[in-house]
Amino acid sequence: MKRFLSNKNNYGYFFIIPFFIFFIVLQLYPLIYTLFLSFTNLSTANPQGDFVGLSNYIRLAQDNFFRLSLKNTWRIWIVCFIPQLIFALLLATILTRSKIKGKDVFRGVYFLPNLVTAASIGILFNVLLGWQSGAINQILVALRIITEDQKIHFLASPFWTSTAVSAILWWMWFGHSMILFMAAMVAVPQTYYDAAAVDGANAWQSFWKITVPQIKPVMIYVLVTSLIGGMNNFDIPFVIGEGQNLGTGGPLKSILTMVMYLYNMAFTGGRQRGYAAAIAFAIFFIVIICSVIIFRLMSREEES
Repeated sequence: MKRFLSNKNNYGYFFIIPFFIFFIVLQLYPLIYTLFLSFTNLSTANPQGDFVGLSNYIRLAQDNFFRLSLKNTWRIWIVCFIPQLIFALLLATILTRSKIKGKDVFRGVYFLPNLVTAASIGILFNVLLGWQSGAINQILVALRIITEDQKIHFLASPFWTSTAVSAILWWMWFGHSMILFMAAMVAVPQTYYDAAAVDGANAWQSFWKITVPQIKPVMIYVLVTSLIGGMNNFDIPFVIGEGQNLGTGGPLKSILTMVMYLYNMAFTGGRQRGYAAAIAFAIFFIVIICSVIIFRLMSREEES
């Protein structure tokens, strides 16, 4: 030990020890403990938590509410991500390649929603979309587009509620994706575009043949991180609702996501912590499998 301390080449280990301590205590141990809980029936009714093997996972495969939450989670994410990707690419291209005055202001404005907490955004839109006193309905009445008796109950419709959650998530995150795409586009050498222009390529051809292939690694990063965030979607769907509907999944459980279902199993009703742990690892495996598929598909495209 004394010889180890006397060697200055070993001093770097002392700087990384705090990281490993925090990693083991705050990340690795909870992960292993959660895996252990997923094989037990720990709950309010059974506080000791007997070992039940794969029973929780078998139950999960037969759980209609989990299937519904899985379907809702994917639908909300896809409806959010596709326009997010389109708008982010479009705005990043415009703000990078064009000579618009005040481009920095637009960057800040588009990125601003990402700085506000998701719970605050959810409460804001909950007020905007309210039925009797919601701001949107009040504006429509004031403009005489509808009457008091024709106020739209947005949060009572499964379609409107689900669409609203996707739209809110799109609004919050497309600015973040835009900033990443802009950083990638700036790194593309201008000589590529000059050579393409000499060969007669127009702006659209340059975008698809030069810009998109060059920023593909960043696009993969945005896709994977968005997938992870989408599968762990909780704040906005939980807050969107009225009265006692908060956290219940909205009308007809249309915005009940997997993490919301996990929360309901773990902290409400019978507090089925063992089953909730199994849901957590199901989400973990879904993210891992989808991420591996994405990387495999992208690597095959590069090889071809």
